[in-house]
Amino acid sequence: MKRTSLYDQHTALGAKIVPFAGFEMPVQYSGVTEEHFAVREKAGLFDVSHMGQFVIEGKDAPELLQYVTSNDISTLEDGKAQYTCMPNGKGGIVDDLIVYKLADEKYFVVVNASNIEKDWEHISSYNKKYGAQMTNISDDTSLLAIQGPKAQKILQKLTDTDLSAIPYYHFTLGSIDGIANVIISNTGYTGSGGFEIYFPNPYAVQLWNKILDTGKEEGILPCGLAARDTLRLEKGFCLYGNDIDDTTSPLEAGLGWITKLSKGDFVDSEFLKKQKEEGISRKLVGFELQEKGVPRHGYEVVDREGNQIGEVTSGTMSPMKKTGIGLAYIDHPHFSTGSEIFIRVRNKDIPAKVVKLPFVSSF
Repeated sequence: MKRTSLYDQHTALGAKIVPFAGFEMPVQYSGVTEEHFAVREKAGLFDVSHMGQFVIEGKDAPELLQYVTSNDISTLEDGKAQYTCMPNGKGGIVDDLIVYKLADEKYFVVVNASNIEKDWEHISSYNKKYGAQMTNISDDTSLLAIQGPKAQKILQKLTDTDLSAIPYYHFTLGSIDGIANVIISNTGYTGSGGFEIYFPNPYAVQLWNKILDTGKEEGILPCGLAARDTLRLEKGFCLYGNDIDDTTSPLEAGLGWITKLSKGDFVDSEFLKKQKEEGISRKLVGFELQEKGVPRHGYEVVDREGNQIGEVTSGTMSPMKKTGIGLAYIDHPHFSTGSEIFIRVRNKDIPAKVVKLPFVSSF
């Protein structure tokens, strides 16, 4: 098992450590609900240094990324980031990721921790045709996410960069607490706003401690993976391995908005065009329980007669709504908004309703 550069800080703060994606990671500190509300109402700090980072550059880098990803790389300008996914050539998804354009012909690619090796091999297999320069800097890079309505105020105290001038899904290189060339990105996985910062490992302890100390008056809390999961689920964000994987197509997963079929040829483009024309037979949707209960990954979704029509991919008790919520793949025609479905929880079929995402509105 690997450890991030902040492992000792997590244990000193009393974090509960669990194995995740090959790392020993903090799942919670003071408690999931307390950490969840800290991010929704104040600020929370996450160590997500387990994520993977590649630098892809050279004259063929734009064409390589345009071919292996579903979104349109050509729309990226310097300082802009793009959420996208990589189709696997068999109708499924290799991974979802963020591509940052650092400069002409130079990109910074952030992938999920559990898929670092798989993603590297996948992109490399296509790069044999293109010949871009690829560098895996995952083991040398730390990533902190400071999220919540007070995140900008806290981080602004540590940098001369005008954070208010960085639009959503844009970034800049700046200095934080005297550390130069930090990637400061207006992105995150919580739906409560904030920034993600990338920098070399030796500065991790300094920045972690400095951000927590600076944000103390604003009520910042260190947060673990459990709160990160409840936060992302309230916003309807997909988790790779649960809601999307090598068996789910971007269109089934509701990721048509990052699947640009008009951009030209790319991996699975013909398959996806055909799937769009013919229509999908199942779809990832959000649902809310109408009675008490907590849906979990793998629970059956059934109709009124008890016939299975789908399966829960993610589920939790929403701290904000105080009701059970989840994502599930549901067969046509039951996936329409407003449809009545039932979640089988311990042999009891609990009524639920298909709802429009997100579960919780923006902050």
